[in-house]
Amino acid sequence: MNVKNNKRRRESQEKIEKAFIELLQTREIKDITVSELIKLTELNRSTFYANYVDIFDLADKTREKLENDFSNLFADYDYFNERTGALKMFKHIKENQIFYKTYFKLCYDDKHLISIYDTKRAAKEHIDQNIKYHIEFFRNGLNAIIKLWLASGCKEAPEEMAEVLKSEYRGR
Repeated sequence: MNVKNNKRRRESQEKIEKAFIELLQTREIKDITVSELIKLTELNRSTFYANYVDIFDLADKTREKLENDFSNLFADYDYFNERTGALKMFKHIKENQIFYKTYFKLCYDDKHLISIYDTKRAAKEHIDQNIKYHIEFFRNGLNAIIKLWLASGCKEAPEEMAEVLKSEYRGR
């Protein structure tokens, strides 16, 4: 029986996602085919289509999963009492470079980017006028720093990158 969350189905999805991520490290999404994926995973074509509409649906679902994993990293983070979030984030990025390279590659429309911005903290610090511009500036700047760091192979230490972010954001 092909129940939505049964073990066999989850294992098939994980195999497909793993093969997809592997292919994404050297290829563009548009160049990856279902045939390649099923050959790599040794699954049936029908298994792929039971889980995904097409390659782009697989890409969207993989991106969503990566976003959830990133959000869970900061689920217990207290922005008001702790200023170590940047260090925590950069350590996680360094330890999971393929995860983040894949994530950014899947953001082909740049609408879905990493954001740890806390609007409650912004309100506390009286950043309320034109906050949408402030959030956009922060989010895009953070993503640019992360992409550049990933492209260089994360050569700088996470501590150094946290300091870069802190100095650019002037302690806010």
